[in-house]
Amino acid sequence: MANGGPVCGPISTFSRVRILHALFEGGSAQNDTAQTRAELTIGELCTATGLHPNTVREHLQRLIEGGYVIQASEHRTTRGRPRTLYSAATGAADASSPIARNKAKAAAVRGDLLRRVLPASASALGRDAIYQLDALIEHLEESGFEPVVDDEQLTVDLSPCPHAAGRAEDRPMLCSVHLGLMQGVLTEAGGPLAAEAVRTSAMPADCTVQLRLTEMTAA
Repeated sequence: MANGGPVCGPISTFSRVRILHALFEGGSAQNDTAQTRAELTIGELCTATGLHPNTVREHLQRLIEGGYVIQASEHRTTRGRPRTLYSAATGAADASSPIARNKAKAAAVRGDLLRRVLPASASALGRDAIYQLDALIEHLEESGFEPVVDDEQLTVDLSPCPHAAGRAEDRPMLCSVHLGLMQGVLTEAGGPLAAEAVRTSAMPADCTVQLRLTEMTAA
């Protein structure tokens, strides 16, 4: 696939996409609830992706540094050395990355500064949702996109997709992983917005993310 974003971006290589897919899908396979997360070892990730252990370790380190993966030691009730486990940072209470939290807070500060310097038209979205968009936009830019937000339609236009030149058969996994990453960013930032779907079209470079307001807005 095309390397559309910075080398440190979470989907800058398809190897990272495969690792993240294994973590996201592993959680789904363990339980029917979306709250369950996979905690996999290096060996299990190698089996799931077909990648060499050194390659997996290198990508995991970059993903941890970016706030997209969490590393923890296995809790053992029997004798033996605890294994190191890796899971996706989803923003949930038990899967929150301090790095991701700090990135979301920093994005909100930069967003407030930009809004003071360049006042925009009033938005119907509340402060929490606006801060979520700040974090999401920075994540998308880190991933190589140039997002255009419509806060009335709750869409984010990512066209042209920098990854469109990649293999067509890889795109479903890429879109699925990036949807999970975007939802993690929104959850970590905290607020009423959730990522609902990535809408593609017959044109490979066309891509739009559909957001939605969750029930917490009614509170």
